[in-house]
Amino acid sequence: MAFPVHRNGNLSLVPLWEFVLVGFGGSAETQALLFAVFLALYVVTILGNLTMIVVITLDARLHSPMYFFLKNLSFLDLCYSSAIAPKALAIFLSSKVISFEACATQLFFFSLLVTTEGFLLAVMAYDRFLAICSPLRYPVTMCPIARARLVLGTYCGGCLNSIVQTSLTFRLPFCRSNRIDHFFCDVPPLLRLACANTALNELVMFGICGLIIVCTSLVVLISYGYITVTILRMHSGSGRHKVFSTCGSHMTAVSLFYGTVFVMYAQPGAVESMEQGKVVSVFYTLVIPMLNPLIYSLRNKDVKDALRRLGHRHSLVKDGCR
Repeated sequence: MAFPVHRNGNLSLVPLWEFVLVGFGGSAETQALLFAVFLALYVVTILGNLTMIVVITLDARLHSPMYFFLKNLSFLDLCYSSAIAPKALAIFLSSKVISFEACATQLFFFSLLVTTEGFLLAVMAYDRFLAICSPLRYPVTMCPIARARLVLGTYCGGCLNSIVQTSLTFRLPFCRSNRIDHFFCDVPPLLRLACANTALNELVMFGICGLIIVCTSLVVLISYGYITVTILRMHSGSGRHKVFSTCGSHMTAVSLFYGTVFVMYAQPGAVESMEQGKVVSVFYTLVIPMLNPLIYSLRNKDVKDALRRLGHRHSLVKDGCR
């Protein structure tokens, strides 16, 4: 891998061992403000998702398939925001250099985790479809082995896409520059640095990402279509409200995630500049992982009750230790 430099008027190649992440432009005050915003988003993401994982793990009443998938969603949000945020924060402190290997590693894990989340959201919609439309068969259909296989399948799908995207991207010769116009290593800004034909890379990215998004979106839409019909047939107003509340939170999370990812990866020309791409990327790398635990916990009575029980248990333990 190399990029060109001019020496005595001649073009020569030097080894490319590292990249420079440009991040966001602006004055020192703007960088300080962005650092504070990114740090706040990341801290809330860590606290929110860790809380969801701990609550679901410790409260026996939440040991159901829905909360099993929700715990995995929190784990994914925690991991893939952590793959991006620490280096993004360092960029605002002028530590913009990232090694070639670290860049490839970041792209691999980001692609793995974000793709896995897309599949997992579809699995969660399918789980709600079975629970609401086939309640008698649900305990057998969504047994522990079945849900473990479904989660394993989401990771396998994410790993496959990640291997393809990372290997195709880093086999290219980067000879235009070593400056990545982004705040993390991602496929679109890296392709701009390549001095080879990137048509195959773009076709694979749009093709695979588009296929994944369309297929998982169809699973979500069909599942919630059946769910809506089933809900409207319910005679109990309170039951209808509870189901609508749960499914509404799921649809909010799904719409935010698929909407931003579709604009960035599955619609050629939708993002006209890298500055727009950076703003869109902030949503699915930091904002959505922060919002997911808030959406599910604030709108979910079971989670709020579990938080109260854990708080009460903690206060009893504290009082007993005095």
